[in-house]
Amino acid sequence: MRDPQILSGARGAKSWSSRLVLLLFMVSWFPPQASAQVSDWKQIHFPPLHAFTPKQPRRVELPNGMVIFLQEDHELPLIRGTARIRGGSREEPAGKVGLVQIYGEVWRTGGTRTATGDELDDYLETRAAKVETSGGIDSTLVNWDCLKDNFDDVFKVFVELLRQPEFRADKIPLAQEQLKTAISRRNDEPAGIAAREAAMLGYGADSPYARQPEYATVAAVTREDLVNWHNTYVHPNNIILGVVGDFDSQAMEEKLRAAFGSWPKGPEPKPLELTFDGPKPGVYFVQKDDVDQSNIRMVALGTRRDNPDFYAIEVLNQIFGGSFSSRLVQDIRTAKGLAYGVSGGIGTAFDHPGLFQIAMGTKSSTTAAGIQALDDEIDGLTSKPPTAEELKKAKDTILNSFVFEFDSKSKVLAERMSYEFYGYPADFLERYRDGVEKVTLDDVNRVADKYAHKEKMAVLVVGKASDFDKPLSTFGPVTSLDITVPSPVAGSAKPAGDSNPEGKALLAKVIEAMGGAGKLDSVHALRTTAVVHAKTPQGEFNIETDDLVVFPDRFCRKMQTPMGAMTMVATPSAAFMAAPQGTRDLPGSQKEEMMNEIKRDEIFIAQHAGDPKYTFRAAGSSKVGDADAQVLEVNADGAAVRWFVDPESGRILRASQHVTGMGGAPTEQVVDFDGWKEFGGIQFATKVKLTNDGQDGGSVQVKEVEVNPAVDANLFEKPQ
Repeated sequence: MRDPQILSGARGAKSWSSRLVLLLFMVSWFPPQASAQVSDWKQIHFPPLHAFTPKQPRRVELPNGMVIFLQEDHELPLIRGTARIRGGSREEPAGKVGLVQIYGEVWRTGGTRTATGDELDDYLETRAAKVETSGGIDSTLVNWDCLKDNFDDVFKVFVELLRQPEFRADKIPLAQEQLKTAISRRNDEPAGIAAREAAMLGYGADSPYARQPEYATVAAVTREDLVNWHNTYVHPNNIILGVVGDFDSQAMEEKLRAAFGSWPKGPEPKPLELTFDGPKPGVYFVQKDDVDQSNIRMVALGTRRDNPDFYAIEVLNQIFGGSFSSRLVQDIRTAKGLAYGVSGGIGTAFDHPGLFQIAMGTKSSTTAAGIQALDDEIDGLTSKPPTAEELKKAKDTILNSFVFEFDSKSKVLAERMSYEFYGYPADFLERYRDGVEKVTLDDVNRVADKYAHKEKMAVLVVGKASDFDKPLSTFGPVTSLDITVPSPVAGSAKPAGDSNPEGKALLAKVIEAMGGAGKLDSVHALRTTAVVHAKTPQGEFNIETDDLVVFPDRFCRKMQTPMGAMTMVATPSAAFMAAPQGTRDLPGSQKEEMMNEIKRDEIFIAQHAGDPKYTFRAAGSSKVGDADAQVLEVNADGAAVRWFVDPESGRILRASQHVTGMGGAPTEQVVDFDGWKEFGGIQFATKVKLTNDGQDGGSVQVKEVEVNPAVDANLFEKPQ
């Protein structure tokens, strides 16, 4: 019943205890005399499968359109419920992609009108219960899980969260920051890149089924957006509620009618109208130099589950690439040794076409051989049609494992809710077995001829081209895909244009205020000790720091944090973090940020006043407190910063810059300077206030600055 899985090796070995239980069960199933009468396991005749008649939930529809499913299960004293609400990320505006993910997070963390999210955490924790929310592609969910004795208390929270959420503004930045961090890391894993880009090729980059949140779209989401979304979609006629557990259906129905019966019906949501043209055939490439294997995807459009071909496609998928006995695995992985993992098939979604997708991981040096092997397997569906033996094995595998997909009442309930949500027949689950059993070889061959055409597929490779056995152009013209994460648009601190005389004059005034060019040019290293009071969405804490900067390109930061002592080092050749848990390399984005931090240092900028790689441009004035500050835009060899300078004293009152946080996400940082003090003949601000993306980021209290300290070169060597 499921879309073909993209496998990467074994699905997971069972424990020896599980195997032993299965073995004992099989031994008890076959009487000793029966097994003794045959000399080959193939001669064993299996009895026909029992009729599949799962216990169906009871369906109730309220006058306001809410549909309720009640599934009694008295095995454990638990009650679980899920409300599925029409409307998901495919309906969100293109300029605010990520809205539904933020909504699904803040819906719960923002609490209700009577309790904050933190207060709800405490309330539910004392009852060993949970109420959670989430956002998906076509719906949003609210669910609860509790002991039977605590149902009334927990259900009260569920109802209030459903009908009276607050979406408190202080929880939105945390949700946005988490999403921004995910954006910054989305190119770390080649398999993730391949899956994302394959969806874009299959559906189109602008399709709601393929588009990705970006920094700008996430930043555009406001509390008003969350409230409007809730008011648009959360109405009883838009909700399917399923409840499973230890309760009496009649009594539960009465409680649900009392809670939701008076809730007025809302407007009907507009149906989403989309077209799917499928990918443009060709070869597509994503260069990734830090890998020694290639991720390959072959992509075309699939179909829907209400297609009469659905059951034949299920059997074809099983033969082609759905298990370890499939052709893809046996031929490409086992016989040819070309794949770490390989699988694929024709995707069948409920209300839109799935993707026909084949996935493979192979060594860089066998990339072309792997693509050719996949081509051969698709051709083989016609030149070597499936056999009667393959048909029987595939059908047996599907039917014998089918019951385990729905071996609990909660699974049956979830499937029934899906049929209701997508408008499928209530008995679609029961039809499945009969549909598979009726599939013939002619059916399998027909759907193979209809859907499996390599010339209609897009071939995507993520890997290191210089290590390939043959160039990708062997298979046709190659389109290189740019996966660079777009930078934020709003509030950019990047200056434009060359230096102007006013900018140079303002820089000279800053240099004089700091201590003069002669004194600043003599600096080759700085050690600064400070206490950082950090304010993050996760909480507030103090960090003692000891920063050593050796110009032009070595940086070492030692920190005493709540998690223990940590050291961060960046040089042109390496960037790493050493902590009690061990040493690890820092991502390239973090290394770049630490190098840029040196370039943006006020002393280092002053030393490069005549460097053509640095530009200084006066850009008007701006109010900082009571001062009419002059704005100096600095491009420090690609690292941008905007200074707000007091025209009287020449001191920098404020700096604005884009920085990369520890999570890898860009942040618009504003730094306010105060408490000037002389160290080694140079003026330094000892009080610093930070603002990150408009939120209070904490403060820094500088304790000591040492100019030109002795430097231990071993500090910059990575521990073994």
